[in-house]
Amino acid sequence: MPRSIENPADCEIRSDIRFFNAKDVKATENHRQISNVCEENIMSEGMVRKWVRAYKDGRTNVHDEERSGRPSVINEDLVQKVDGKVR
Repeated sequence: MPRSIENPADCEIRSDIRFFNAKDVKATENHRQISNVCEENIMSEGMVRKWVRAYKDGRTNVHDEERSGRPSVINEDLVQKVDGKVR
């Protein structure tokens, strides 16, 4: 029995999906293989299907894309002020 990989990074899982997709492994089998090695329910089969479609559509990047969201309130001035107070 293979050893389990605990807490794999998202990009590691996506790399596996991309690899199996390149070998024409179906999404269901792709999910089963990942689930055998990683913690149970690390990613749903539906999510694996989503990533398989993305790679079939030409995506090559396994890392998260930048997205808009709440802007960071941390800037260099704030870092300097906190550092000064800590010291």
